[in-house]
Amino acid sequence: MRVVELSAEALDAVPWQLLESADPNVPAKEVRRVLRRLVRKGPESTEPDCRPLFSALADPVSGASSLGTATLPFVVALAADPRTGARRTLVELLVHLSRAPDPAETGWAVAWEHARDTVPALLADPDPGVRREAVPLADGVGPLLWRWRTEPDPTVRLPVLFALGDVAADAEVRTILTGLLRDSDPVLRVAAVHALARREPQIAVRELDSLVRDLTDPAVRSRWEAVWYVPDVEEPFSREDVAHWTAALFEGEPATVTRFLLGLAGAADPAGDADLLRTVMEWSWRSLTSHRSVEAALLPLAGGRLDHADAEVRLTAAHVLAAAGPRAAAYADRLAALLDDPGEGVLLDGTVGEHARWALARMDDPRALPGLVESLCTPYREELGRSWAGGGPRRPEIVDVLGPLRAHADVLLPTIRAELRREDAPRTDLLAVVEVWGPDALPALPEVMACVSGAPPWHAAAQALAALGPAAACAAPVVRERLNLEPPENRPWLRQVLRRIGAGDPEEHLRAVGESLPVEGQAPDGLPVGGLVDLIDLGPRAAPYADRVRYVLENSEGWTRRQAAIALWSITGETESCRAVLEEEILEFAADREYYGVFDEALRALIRLGPPSPAVRTALRTLRDQDARLSPYGDYRAILDDEKRLALIDEALSSAGPPDEAWRDRN
Repeated sequence: MRVVELSAEALDAVPWQLLESADPNVPAKEVRRVLRRLVRKGPESTEPDCRPLFSALADPVSGASSLGTATLPFVVALAADPRTGARRTLVELLVHLSRAPDPAETGWAVAWEHARDTVPALLADPDPGVRREAVPLADGVGPLLWRWRTEPDPTVRLPVLFALGDVAADAEVRTILTGLLRDSDPVLRVAAVHALARREPQIAVRELDSLVRDLTDPAVRSRWEAVWYVPDVEEPFSREDVAHWTAALFEGEPATVTRFLLGLAGAADPAGDADLLRTVMEWSWRSLTSHRSVEAALLPLAGGRLDHADAEVRLTAAHVLAAAGPRAAAYADRLAALLDDPGEGVLLDGTVGEHARWALARMDDPRALPGLVESLCTPYREELGRSWAGGGPRRPEIVDVLGPLRAHADVLLPTIRAELRREDAPRTDLLAVVEVWGPDALPALPEVMACVSGAPPWHAAAQALAALGPAAACAAPVVRERLNLEPPENRPWLRQVLRRIGAGDPEEHLRAVGESLPVEGQAPDGLPVGGLVDLIDLGPRAAPYADRVRYVLENSEGWTRRQAAIALWSITGETESCRAVLEEEILEFAADREYYGVFDEALRALIRLGPPSPAVRTALRTLRDQDARLSPYGDYRAILDDEKRLALIDEALSSAGPPDEAWRDRN
């Protein structure tokens, strides 16, 4: 590495005005100030002093900037200088720069080749923190093996070991790693499994029992957080982190990860191993939302932790049981005992009591009903907004809790109505419940009408009003008033609301919708909101516009094509063209598992057409028999979605009758 002088004069000699930064917010003159400050502060320099350099010298996409090329020698010199206080951060910066793409015009490749000369010195630096940060800079197997053989500090040995795992195809490296599987040090044994599993996942399965023993060994409990460092992570891992990372080795293998979790739970000290049990419960929750087959083993595991001293363990256990719903009904009494439990988890949403109440609601247990609506609405009044960490349980959405409780509408509606009258209530969510309940929520009509005539969420209120049906006809003046206030694009949809509550002129509405459809030669786009949906509902009464619908079907795609197919069948009774479109969409979904909403809608419509074809029946059986949840979500909604879709598939597979002409006639 060419030597540069760490001085203000040397920095001033750089042609800063000709250099471009990778970050427009950190121009070249600011980088000069940062470097001058690092030189001036010397031992007093800290991590924040270096941070502007990360974005200015290189971009992860566009690569190193000309500024990065020109200043690289100064960064290397500062990192190698024992008088620099921020050396570890500067080595981290070098790792960041080493991964930057190489824009040839900046001369970066040549500059980095010179910088490599300093890597061996950094790997042998007296400061173990510098050595640890420099491990990713090691070029090839040789430097890593040298560091492994000579390194005395365990906080450096583990990062070297993990780096060796990336080159485990080398025979000598693999011999070292496999030998460590029987080392006397439990930490090294577990680390060796992680290193080898990167290339040979089956090793983790083979060593599963050993992993459980080592992670639950009380003699080494305090060592994990003292020595378990991994490349590119500044802080050491706790035993809980290591257990979590180890469980990830079995991700995608539900039976294996379940065996690992049961092993940890069985060997853990119920009083002293809360950290391990938090990992066990988190992974139980993850597994349950991903695979159906784990329920039988994991529900008893969760049920047995409802009285654990650690609130996070209790909360996650209650959430697991709530997600399983009626299949966890055996634990209803124990959940009922937790209704007033205020315990919370770090970065988890809700309290133990809230999750226990939801669990009882999922089981249709009447003990969930007192105070249920208030408990769901209170968080919205107490918080500016709801948020949750992506990796843990959270409070369910209000409609997901109350929607299935339609049979208890008489008990719950008084409180829902009172909440709708509050200014600080989650009205959109409560109106969604009214929409799901439909006519059973009719006592809430006054509150729904008030929301239609008021400020947002009037749109959600109008949807709820339409779901109430003809019994809500007295709300027509309120809808007409809203219709007059809205821009033209919203009016067809509001006229649809009027029709659904039995108001307005049906023929006028039919003409408005029918005439909006294109005729031959026009593009089948720009349809009014809900136009085709209206024609589906109108059925044979829309016969004058059947040719227009057929034209849309033949000249559109996606949602429009699907709705046109269903509308044509509803109007004319022609099943084959509609069946072809719907079955095509179902088969496409079965092949790629995308667009779940399309699958639901297509299958519901296909059920009305009678038995599916043999090809579709085979696809549906495959979907039903798979272990993975039928949902795009990774939280409790995956289980709710899966339950609904399995019920829909079973209904389709049991269909044996002719097309549902009665449905057409009714509409």
